[in-house]
Amino acid sequence: MLRLLLVLCLLAALPLSVSARVAGPPEVGSQARSARDLPAIRSSGELRVLVNQSRNSSGSVKGQSIGVEYHRLRAFEQYLNRNSRDGRSLRLKIIPKAKDQLLGALQRGEGDLVAPGELLNVRTGHDVSASTAIRREVPLVLVSKQGNRHYRSLEQLAGRSLSLPAGSAVGEALRRINQQLEDRKLPPIVVEWVDPSLAVEDVLEMVQAGIFERTAVELPIAERWAKVMPKLRVDKHLILARDGDMKWFVRPDAPMLRASIDRFFSTYQSPADQDAAFQRVYRRLYKVHSPLGRTERQRLEKVRPVLQQHAEQQGFDWLMLAALAFKESTLNPSARGASGATGLMQITPAAARSVGVSNIQNLDGNVQASSKYLAMIRRNFFNSPQLNERERMAFVLAGYNLGPQRVQSLRAEARRRGLNPNQWFFQVERVAMEQMGMGVVSYVNAVNKYYLAYDRERYLLEPQSQRLTAK
Repeated sequence: MLRLLLVLCLLAALPLSVSARVAGPPEVGSQARSARDLPAIRSSGELRVLVNQSRNSSGSVKGQSIGVEYHRLRAFEQYLNRNSRDGRSLRLKIIPKAKDQLLGALQRGEGDLVAPGELLNVRTGHDVSASTAIRREVPLVLVSKQGNRHYRSLEQLAGRSLSLPAGSAVGEALRRINQQLEDRKLPPIVVEWVDPSLAVEDVLEMVQAGIFERTAVELPIAERWAKVMPKLRVDKHLILARDGDMKWFVRPDAPMLRASIDRFFSTYQSPADQDAAFQRVYRRLYKVHSPLGRTERQRLEKVRPVLQQHAEQQGFDWLMLAALAFKESTLNPSARGASGATGLMQITPAAARSVGVSNIQNLDGNVQASSKYLAMIRRNFFNSPQLNERERMAFVLAGYNLGPQRVQSLRAEARRRGLNPNQWFFQVERVAMEQMGMGVVSYVNAVNKYYLAYDRERYLLEPQSQRLTAK
């Protein structure tokens, strides 16, 4: 027994492995698959690329590559196939993930390469190997709406807020800036981490709309999206940091793949017209505007009681119905649309009859028909417990716009491709973008943004008595 206790004490005194010692996000410590370096990748015929799921990085619309990484990745695919010794070609398998999940997925062996299209902070616990820089010392700059207050220095931002998407490299830069502000006895710059359904381009659109006051992004991203969002103002003189390099990432046990990437980047040049399709497709699509102006608030207050009544009866958040109404009619009960769509919710007579409502000309009947139709779509098509409520509502909205059967077919195709069929944002919507274009994607995104705008000011939009009752 004494000998056994001595052995246990000695084992306890040994240093733990790095993966056991270093705290990190849950995915970092997960069981990793066996290594795949370039020979194994060539043998499989498939290079698995983990991409940032944002449309900025990896979007494709009706066969046109829109994401900034797609051009580089396709060129790298051609480079590898030109240099194949046995004549066997390989193809890319694109695997979209949330930006802050990319490196964890790489370590688990879910992909061979991470191509984020943005600056990516490597946290403690992420044992990865970075490629040579695609672009060095990328500035992080302030972006706001044209006409908003100009700031001459970062100190003037003390006490103000920045809206940032999950995984933004700006978060680390702000930590350093806020330390400097604290040393000068100034309040910090506050970070508002936005809803995970919003990528960097969505935040920029909401800044352009005036829903968010300001954000900060990589200068190349700001300049790119300013081409299709003309009301953005890029304050190039307000640089939060410029010490980050844009890179790709592989696992440390894939040195041959890493060497091939570095050789590729040593001669690669971006095509001069790589943003031509991007501007052509997106120029007229990012037009969300604020639902919280004075006129818009007055319109909302007039229809609020009816929206609340029918939302409660059907189990919806009334602000989601309000967001849908703003998208459909800008809260105008007298609106008339195509195919007989009418009223605040722009519901058609056929859809109303399918849920037993005959009169959609008056406000109450219009909202009743729409809320019952939404509830029917939810109940009959998207009632699975595998859907979280955010995604469930996104699928319901897509079904309201496109027809629920077509949305179910998109989910089936997403499942076939290895995408998550239970996630609309950045997953099933990719199939919709590729097959049908941006119509339904823009529709769901717009309603979601209006809802998030309303939800931020719920305390002002709901009567105090209702808030007290809810509590």
